[in-house]
Amino acid sequence: MKELSLNILDVAENSVKAGASLTQILLTEQDNVLTLEIVDDGCGMSEDVVRSVTDPFYTTRTTRKVGMGIPLLKLASEQAAGELTISSVTEDEDPVAHGTHVTATFHMDHIDFTPLGDVSSSILTLIQGHPNTDFLFQHTKNGQVVKLDTRELREVLEDVPLNSYDVMEWIGGYLREQYEALS
Repeated sequence: MKELSLNILDVAENSVKAGASLTQILLTEQDNVLTLEIVDDGCGMSEDVVRSVTDPFYTTRTTRKVGMGIPLLKLASEQAAGELTISSVTEDEDPVAHGTHVTATFHMDHIDFTPLGDVSSSILTLIQGHPNTDFLFQHTKNGQVVKLDTRELREVLEDVPLNSYDVMEWIGGYLREQYEALS
């Protein structure tokens, strides 16, 4: 993938498919290292599945025989002198605290660092496609934070769907304003 924002979109989609009610997308830039964390409260994965998901020829999908999302994220991380880790707890193991935590690190000064890309568009796509799922997005850079929490929006909007045109326009503008303040 040409941008990490597309990897974020792909892995977060996996969280939604795993039944997550909340998916957290956390980006932290510190000392020229980008850390990406995607944490969900979905059904989780067994230890065998966690070991297998980095293999591009492993997938739970029935529509095709390969799954490239996690392997491509792992490749992008390792090419930028980083690493990828995955921990997961299945719903059977813990009916309350189950889910998956994916962490990838990247050295941003590495020649093979994949650009972050348009993260705001990825977040908008997730919300538009899954208006009943909650997302917490937080990007911390130089001590400043860009943040969007759909749970907070739901409290204010009450019965207005998050994927309505006006709400989507507002979210896009809200993220844009926060990113402009980072400059």
